[in-house]
Amino acid sequence: MALRYIPMPDDDAERLRGNGPDAYGNPPERRISDGTGVPCRHCLRNVDRGQPYLVLAYRPFPSVQAYAETGPIFLHADECPAHDRNSLPPILASSKDYLLRGYGSDDRIVYGTGGVVAVERLAERAEELLALADVAYVHVRSAKYNCYQCRVETV
Repeated sequence: MALRYIPMPDDDAERLRGNGPDAYGNPPERRISDGTGVPCRHCLRNVDRGQPYLVLAYRPFPSVQAYAETGPIFLHADECPAHDRNSLPPILASSKDYLLRGYGSDDRIVYGTGGVVAVERLAERAEELLALADVAYVHVRSAKYNCYQCRVETV
């Protein structure tokens, strides 16, 4: 099974960089990276030390509903290329484990799919979840803070 790692859509990144409102209606906050722990959700790479980035509330779902979690994320303040969907994102090598959770085509959590997985087993567990008939996609989230990292689908 081939996996695709889906970053934040280009139009979302452009709108937010243009000071468009985040999921709570606020303009993104601009900061300067210290070089550690600032993963951009568009290129799926860490923001290098000294580079500007944005902090904002993000909801990676098409509509507001009970399971559409919103949380803080980071984004390069300046344009960056979207992550190549066919390769493991560099930001997923920056922690020892991640929370994976399956969602149905209705964008609701598929109960029983959530769990913390060692980074070495991330692709394997994503494949297991995506093989389930009721799982349409998987979210990769921070195991410590539950922050959204990226979406995983099959090709």
